[in-house]
Amino acid sequence: MNTHNVNKELAPIAITMGEPAGVGPEIFCNIWKQRSHQQLPKLIYIGSLDSLVIHDKTLDYVIIKSPDDVKAVPDHQLPIIEIETQETIKPGTLTPANGHAVISAIDMAVSLALSGEISALVTSPIHKAALYDIGFASPGHTEYLAERSGFKANASVMMLATNSLRVIPVTTHIALKDVSRKLTTDMIVHAGSVACQDLQSRFGVHNPKLAVAGLNPHAGENGAMGIEEVTHIMPAIHILRDMGIEVTDPQPSDTLFHEEARSQYDAALCMYHDQALIPLKTLDFWGGVNITLGLPFIRTSPDHGTGLNIAGQGIARPDSFYAAIKSAEAMAMNELNAKDAK
Repeated sequence: MNTHNVNKELAPIAITMGEPAGVGPEIFCNIWKQRSHQQLPKLIYIGSLDSLVIHDKTLDYVIIKSPDDVKAVPDHQLPIIEIETQETIKPGTLTPANGHAVISAIDMAVSLALSGEISALVTSPIHKAALYDIGFASPGHTEYLAERSGFKANASVMMLATNSLRVIPVTTHIALKDVSRKLTTDMIVHAGSVACQDLQSRFGVHNPKLAVAGLNPHAGENGAMGIEEVTHIMPAIHILRDMGIEVTDPQPSDTLFHEEARSQYDAALCMYHDQALIPLKTLDFWGGVNITLGLPFIRTSPDHGTGLNIAGQGIARPDSFYAAIKSAEAMAMNELNAKDAK
């Protein structure tokens, strides 16, 4: 993290409610209780008050109208922009009618991010299937945030990160059998160029180096084990290099993620979902962070789902959610420093 402006005050970071019956609000309550030990930035919770008080009846809070109101809120009180849920929240039990509040909380947070009233957005997990039932048409958070920002759904890029590895799956939630058919040179170029830009502006990496994983065993071995490296991946690499981005030739993915290899690059472009997530979750299963690149604002999220099967039991781990908050804070400060340096 670039620290030459660490004393400069950031606007608050917003936390969206996510699925109110899931573990998101529960975990956030636990993190908030430990705020003095964890050195949290200024936060605003956007969502239902009920989603929190069912987990912490002693919660000290204040309802606010806008992020500017945070300036007058004491440190021991949680500022909440309330989005009321329609039905009683029961941890672990989906209530479709409350899906409208989930979407409204996201929309509110996006509006505040686009206006610059918050410095970053941390989204609690949503239950996509439940939202589909009330008309949610996006594949997930990542695409929805892009569309709400006025971009095409595929404009944003997913990054997963831990302290020791950043990975970008070029294709995401599609069947493995479809990857070679849907993977294109343009997709690889887009992911690489967006990653490079955000690594510079939001991660403080001045000259990013990207590693590129091959699709096939041994990175295709010059066409002997598959031709995608020749037909799709190398053309993308040439375009990225013409753009001034430092990027490797296609690398065998079985040798790309050991400690020495990871020290040679800032992020890895992977061709499919599990190629990216298996090494990341092996290195740090609990602490991974989902980061959306290519948006006009910073968005992070814990790298876990709604956890309905354990919601309300007090056993959900906070590691990833806490890491998402601290990552958002670091990215926001880096972005602020980059703007000041211009």
